[in-house]
Amino acid sequence: MNTLPRVLVVDDDPVIGQSFDRVLSGKGYAVITASNGEEALRKLKDENYDVVFTDIKMPGMSGLEVAERIKASQPWLPVVIVTGYGTDANEKRAGEAGVSAFLRKPLTPDMIEDSAHKALLEKGAAATEPAAKATTPETEHGLNGIALFAKNVALFIASPIIGFVYVVALPFVGLGMLAWIGTKALFKL
Repeated sequence: MNTLPRVLVVDDDPVIGQSFDRVLSGKGYAVITASNGEEALRKLKDENYDVVFTDIKMPGMSGLEVAERIKASQPWLPVVIVTGYGTDANEKRAGEAGVSAFLRKPLTPDMIEDSAHKALLEKGAAATEPAAKATTPETEHGLNGIALFAKNVALFIASPIIGFVYVVALPFVGLGMLAWIGTKALFKL
């Protein structure tokens, strides 16, 4: 079952959340909004998201703080900074936090869609890295190349024999089950 990619938009201006929803929901995204950093962090604890867009200037916690906290707890989660207050210092701090992109307002629908798409590609690439480094059950149990080859050859030779046993035994098992069910039904009468 495929679920829609979940986008969390953190901005104290509800119009921004509505803009993201209008642009992305028609493109196959589920857009969820949070009006401040604290609410966003609560939502991130309770649910999984595929990308987070956060404004910098908000009451309480700034978007840069939100990004730093997210990257500290979920480094694989792409965070995109969206701001009308884009200074070089803010951009540098965002880069040090590991954000995926730094978008300056005003945003166009193409900017929103492209940044969401790029962030999802980034998340997909980050998700495949640990899988590539993961150990297989064979290496986990200490099987080297020769032992693994021998195991595979043995399975290759055994599989037709196992298949033949199933083909021969299956009718007998089926008939036995039919007889058992029939006997039970007969004695219930």
